[in-house]
This record gives sequence, C-alpha cells and structure tokens, in this order.
Amino acid sequence: MAIKFEDVIRSLIGDETPITKAMVRRLSNLGEPEQQALIKAWGNIPVARRHQVLREITTLSESDFDTDFSAVTRLALTDLHENLREAAIEASWMDESVELMNRLLPMATIDSSPTVRAAAVGALGRFILQAELGKFSAMQARQAERIALKLYNNQDEDVRVRCRALEAIANSSRPEVAGMIQESYQNGDARLRAAAIYAMGKSCDERWASAVLRELGSDDPAIRFESIRAAGELGLEEAVPQIGKLVVDADRQTLEMAIWSLGEIGSGESRRVLERLFKYAEELEDESLIEQVEDALASASLFDL
Repeated sequence: MAIKFEDVIRSLIGDETPITKAMVRRLSNLGEPEQQALIKAWGNIPVARRHQVLREITTLSESDFDTDFSAVTRLALTDLHENLREAAIEASWMDESVELMNRLLPMATIDSSPTVRAAAVGALGRFILQAELGKFSAMQARQAERIALKLYNNQDEDVRVRCRALEAIANSSRPEVAGMIQESYQNGDARLRAAAIYAMGKSCDERWASAVLRELGSDDPAIRFESIRAAGELGLEEAVPQIGKLVVDADRQTLEMAIWSLGEIGSGESRRVLERLFKYAEELEDESLIEQVEDALASASLFDL
C-alpha cells in the first residue's frame, strides 16, 4: 500500500519514526497541493531530519530515474541553514532545467556562505557541459560561463569558490580556459593545483597529459586523486602502471576512483589490473566494490567494439 503524503509529513516533523527510503520516495513527483503542504511543513521538520532527507534523495536519484524530487530540493535551496542549501545543490545533480540554473546563478555570487557559493558555481559546470554537447541552450549557458569566469578571476574570492569556478569553466571550449588552468597549476596554493588537474581532465585536451602523469607521483593525496581522475578523462594508457601501484593500500575513495579511471582508459593492461581488483573484491566479499569493478570492466570492453 502506498504511503500517504500526510503521514510522511507527520513522521518527518516528529523525531520518533526513522526516515525510510519509502518515506523519501513518496516526496517525489509531488502535485501542486502537496508542494504547498510541504512548504508549510518544511520549517517544522528538525534540521537533522531535513538533512537526512536530502542525503536520501541524492542516493535514490542515482538508481531510480523515475523520481522527481525538484519540489523538495528547490525548497531546500532557500533554507536558512547553509549546510542544507549546500546539500540541496548536491541532491539536485540530476536537474538540468533552466529553472534550476537560474536559481544557482545568484547563489553562486551572493550567498553568504562560501561553501554554498562554491557548490553553486560547481553545479553550473554541468549546464556549461550540456551546452557544449548541444543538449542545452548555448545562450543560457553563457550566463553560467560569465559567472564562473567572474568568480575565478576575483582574486579576493574564497579559494574554494575559485577552485569550483575553474572546474566549472573547464567544461567550456573557450580559448582562455587553457591559460586559466596553467595559471592555477603554477599557483602555490595546493587547492588550486588540485582544481587545475581536475580541469585538465575535463578539458579533454591532450596537452595536459605529461602534467597529469607527473602528478600521479605527487606526495599530496588530493593531487594524486585528481590525477587519477584526469588520467581516466584523458584516456592515458601510460598512466595504468602508476595507477596499478597506487591502488595498493589506497583509501576507499582513491580505490573507487582508480577503478573508474581504469575502466575509462580501457586498454588491455587496465583490464588486467581490473581483473586483479575483481578477485580482490571477491576475497573481501565486498558487493559494492565487485559491482564497481564489473561496471569498469564493462566500460573497458567498449573499446573492443
């Protein structure tokens, strides 16, 4: 039996009932009366439970493509709590509508929280990318490009915002992007260097291959992580031996990124490394890791077609 919307709201406001996936799924595809009821109730839901709802939405959106949580996420974009506004941006990752982009534009420039501004301009990057792919209005996306350029070029802006602005504009084919990446890569700030390496991958420009290969040996974990990602984005077969060494004793996040990157590279050597990782995952009986390696092997197999 379907859960009643009124019961979900009542349960969320109270703190006795654990929040379930079924409850959160009921917040999808809301009609106008339900949206108005949610607006009235939102402020009465405890902050921690609002945050949990947004985390669940992020997870559900990855596997259930029939869901539409935009009524919840767009409401949460206006929340008084900055951590909830940031979580709402993350939970909106499937939303590629002009309406969302128009909400993100002012958030990227005038929100009081640097972390929210950073998240907002980072999210604008997907609209820039979609326009490059011909799947979004180029005229609309130019607004996102202008904001990203403005924020990156503002030396007084919080470095977290400048990093995400660079990552966003890296999706653009604008000629000045290469210079911005080079500038940040040469900058002494480690965060900007990491963002520059991320941007190298997103640019799909082979000129950065030597820098990415070099930074796989960096002493900075964040630099190494972004180098693994960029090697996958650029399809660098020469990176496979180094990535194979880095997965030994790697933390979970780095291991998962290495698996993805090896799948994107798709060479015979990368598949051999993935096959070893598959055996390792089986020994651990780690179903999540097994699935990720299987997905990467499937991606790698496309190179044979």
